[in-house]
Amino acid sequence: MDHIISLDKFVVPVGRQEVELQQIVYEAGGMPQLRLRIRERSRFTVFDIDLQTAEHWGRTMVDWAQVQTRTQADQERN
Repeated sequence: MDHIISLDKFVVPVGRQEVELQQIVYEAGGMPQLRLRIRERSRFTVFDIDLQTAEHWGRTMVDWAQVQTRTQADQERN
């Protein structure tokens, strides 16, 4: 049986999608994967991604959020 560990679960404020991040280790072996599950009403989207993809995706998301935060702060000051 595959081993799944829930890492985080939250609801997106805009759109109300349910997002869950899980670590999955397959019984058959291989490297652990990060599973991203998005539930939108009755539809599910599931991505199983490797370490390198997770790192790339995560860095891009953090970079984008930091730029947006700075831009918002600048707009509030003006």
